[in-house]
Parts: sequence; C-alpha cells; structure tokens
Amino acid sequence: MKAKQMIRIKSWTLGLIAFVTLSVFIVVFASVLRADEPEPDSAQAAVSYLQQSLLQAMREGEQLNYSERVEFLTPVVDQTHDIDLIIKTILGATLWLELDASQQNLIIETFRQLSIATYAGRFKQYSGEQFKFIEQRDLPRGQQLVRSQLIKGDGGTVNFDYVLHRPAEHWLIINILFDGVSDLAIKRSEYRSILQREGFQSLIDMLNVKIAEAEHSE
Repeated sequence: MKAKQMIRIKSWTLGLIAFVTLSVFIVVFASVLRADEPEPDSAQAAVSYLQQSLLQAMREGEQLNYSERVEFLTPVVDQTHDIDLIIKTILGATLWLELDASQQNLIIETFRQLSIATYAGRFKQYSGEQFKFIEQRDLPRGQQLVRSQLIKGDGGTVNFDYVLHRPAEHWLIINILFDGVSDLAIKRSEYRSILQREGFQSLIDMLNVKIAEAEHSE
C-alpha cells in the first residue's frame, strides 16, 4: 500500500513539475512575442500600421488595381501622416503665409492626394518583402525617430527612417528618410524653387502631373 502511495505521489509530483515548467515556458514565450510588438499608441505602432498596410497592398497587388489601392491606403495615410505640417514645412513660413486660405487648402489636398498616389503606385507587387524594426529613440522637441529596414525578396535592403511628432492623441509622420536621404529636404528644394520662379499654379500643376504619373505606372 505504501509503495502504491509513493508511486502516486511521485507521479503527481512529476506531473506538477511538468505543468509548472510548461507554464513558465508559455509565459516566457509570450513575453518574447510581446517584446516584438510595438506599444499601443507609440511612434513605432504608427509606423508599423503604415508598413503592414503597404505589405498588404503589395500582397493583394494582383487583385487590386490602382484605384482600389488608393481607396485602401487613403485612411492609412490620413491616420499616420501629418500632411498639413509636412507641406507647411516644405514651403516654409514665409511662402506659406503669402498664400491665401483657398490656395493653402488646395495645396494641402493636392499634396495629400500625391502622397497617397505615390504609395499606391510604388507598393503594388509582392516578392517576399518584409519590414524589420531597428530602433525607436527620442529626438529634440518631443519628436521620435523610428528606424527600420525594408528587406527585399532578393535579400537587398532599403533603410526607412521615420520622424514623428505627437500633436494630439496619436503619433504622426512628418518626414521619411530613404537610406539617409530626407524626403522633406528633396521636396523643399523642388517645391520652393517652382513656387518662387513660376508661381502657385505651376506648383499645383506639377503635383497633379506626379499624381497622374503614379496612376499610369501600372
């Protein structure tokens, strides 16, 4: 009787040890998975939402035409980019204040359409691409830098670094650097030159041409 009791006790003890070991493993494994996920409402979460949406548009590239990709990506861009601040920064305070209210509204909306069109025109085919998060760190004036890489299907990489600020509840992108080259700086030089040399309507015409080029890049 005692031998049977001892066997039952040993079996129960081994079962308990196995259960505890499995529970610890599950907790540790879950912690590792959570470590790879961005904190809700963080700058990284905003970038991740944009990037995963772009990958989805690429994966569904054969099913979605350009207009459908625009429709899919419009709310994504609206929720992740501070379009108003980006175009104001590109033009600069002096040139911005020289525009009347209707011109300001027009260039904001045209630039918004161009931003969406650019994503829809470029992210349309999937060949195994993945985004890899590198780091998130603080910048001056309460801004955040989120560094990431696009790993292409052939193994090549492109560095995508995002500068974000938080004007209200959510972090919004205000600049993107491609392999260290600032998109904001490129547009600042181009847009200001056209506006100063040729005037406001020429700048709007140029943006509309770029939108049309994105649409016809199918």
